[in-house]
Amino acid sequence: MDTTTIQQKRFDISYRPVGQFEETRFEKIHNVIFDSSGDASIIVAQEIAELIREKQAKAQNCVLGLATGSSPIRVYEELVRMHKEEGLSFANVITFNLDEYLPMEKDNRQSYWYFMHEHLFNHIDIPEGNINIPDGTLSGEDIIPYCLAYERKIKDAGGLDFQLLGIGRTGHIGFNEPGSHRNSGTRVITLDHITRVDAAPAFLGIDNVPRRAITMGIATVQSAKRIVLLGWGQNKADIIKKTVEGEISSEVPATYLQEHGNCTFVLDNGAGSKLTRNKTPWLVDESCEWTEILTAKAVLWLSITLGKSILSLTDKDYNDNGMSGLLAQQDSYDLNIHMFNRLQRTITGWPGGKPHADDSNRPERANPEKKRVIIFSPHPDDDVISMGGTFDRLIEQGHDVHVAYQTSGNIAVTNTEALKYAEIAKSINGSKEPEALIAAIKSKTESSIDTLEVRKLKGNIRRSESYAAIRYLGLNEDNVHFLDLPFYETGTVKKNGLTQADIDIMIDIISKVKPHQIYAAGDLADPHGTHSVCLDAVFAALETLKAEPYMKDCWVWLYRGAWHEWDIHEIEMAVPMSPAQVIKKRNAIFCHQSQKDNVMFQGDDTREFWMRAEERNKNTADKYRKLGLAEYAAMEGFVRHHFM
Repeated sequence: MDTTTIQQKRFDISYRPVGQFEETRFEKIHNVIFDSSGDASIIVAQEIAELIREKQAKAQNCVLGLATGSSPIRVYEELVRMHKEEGLSFANVITFNLDEYLPMEKDNRQSYWYFMHEHLFNHIDIPEGNINIPDGTLSGEDIIPYCLAYERKIKDAGGLDFQLLGIGRTGHIGFNEPGSHRNSGTRVITLDHITRVDAAPAFLGIDNVPRRAITMGIATVQSAKRIVLLGWGQNKADIIKKTVEGEISSEVPATYLQEHGNCTFVLDNGAGSKLTRNKTPWLVDESCEWTEILTAKAVLWLSITLGKSILSLTDKDYNDNGMSGLLAQQDSYDLNIHMFNRLQRTITGWPGGKPHADDSNRPERANPEKKRVIIFSPHPDDDVISMGGTFDRLIEQGHDVHVAYQTSGNIAVTNTEALKYAEIAKSINGSKEPEALIAAIKSKTESSIDTLEVRKLKGNIRRSESYAAIRYLGLNEDNVHFLDLPFYETGTVKKNGLTQADIDIMIDIISKVKPHQIYAAGDLADPHGTHSVCLDAVFAALETLKAEPYMKDCWVWLYRGAWHEWDIHEIEMAVPMSPAQVIKKRNAIFCHQSQKDNVMFQGDDTREFWMRAEERNKNTADKYRKLGLAEYAAMEGFVRHHFM
């Protein structure tokens, strides 16, 4: 949605007291949920711009408290756009950033000084003297006086007119970790382990993440006249629910915001998905509209919550759990049968369709009997981690399977791993090229970028591992495509935006294969955001090609990866795996050796990827069993994307 359309719709995120309306009776903080974090960010940027202009009209300074991290980036992009295209001036703006790592030099790419200048300050007309970011170079006895002076400077500026926040999975705002007091001011704090895990991708490993930081305190944040907190993605859903619906506790510092009289949480669907009104709306309003998907969600939730199979649910079970409205439409027996059949029909051992079979109740078509298939894999291991069993089944059943690795994955290869391969190359031919690689790797500093040659080496490591995996599964090497989408090739964790060059590469591979099936990663909770961009690339290519005749016969299936699985009510195709296939999938994952024992982008789970994948697949199968369906060793789930 473009900026003009958003303005025309006049979205309202202004504060409303909570608890006064039926749909928010569980909630203690005002929140607004958007379909898109991009649209939401534009609305937030517009509120900030309006505040700046109001202050300008009164010849007053506008004092902004600013946040870092991935959440506010789109807000800053929109403010920059308004400055360049609409003449929004920041000459009267004074900013105070929430926090900074300690120790941290300004020119370090991971510093928040660097972040703010790269994303905002270098592109607007704010006076340099009006920018205030905690100093990460301080040490010893200089820190306490500095923190006190930071507080005084905020007060001398007239206090914070607007505070922009993100939220960490610990519930931290700024770096106010669990245990922070409501009266705390700017100070040094020790970072929680989860916070350091979440920061690890940016620092290329948790060992490089500082253990301390300077942060504004809870009381400092609470002093702002207006607070807007941004929450994006499924991985924030749990902490958003605890913050919005839980009791105020120092263990979840963001809950202190319940006490603020002008605070709004701006969320996307993923972040707001576990709020009661979204996850179980029938507990909020029994007169909710019982669509087919909501009915499936409710019945499966009831079955799992009560520990009963679907077919054993009774009228009393429904009535006792806010679902009497369902029974007004049909009795529990018919409802149970309908939902049982609906779930049973998602299960198939033929992901490419079963030949010469009635496909009216199957998730995939019987014809054509042999299908052309593209599996898009964001990184060179997502294919086997996420859908290795289905991948294997498609090959065994004779389909023309192609796998397209969208990025090189070079950033995920550690220097230790790259050094090992460079030393092997040197031992084989003794040429100067491996020596140069070895020197480049050994001389790399924490904030420097890999040379092009080192990135190429790391990319080739990922390629060789991919070939090993697909050979193990029995796929012809001619059907393997390395797309190396340009957006990824920055040499840093921060990637470029998607461009037409990326989309053209996607269009080219789809046009060549003319697939009947496309599999793509719908897992948007990966800790480095590449999956999201890769999915956008798929969707952009499909939009361009949808008028092509062959696309009328193309179905798109979305899988999820190492971090999350689809909810059972969402799954439209469930592919069971035998115990032998579980082992085969595990061995295919083992081929990606550089990602096995020393994973750079671990996320919040310290286990190896094969362990996570197996548990996820076994849990899916176990849920089907508990709902009263057949027992399988493991299952992979898919959701169909309708693009026509």
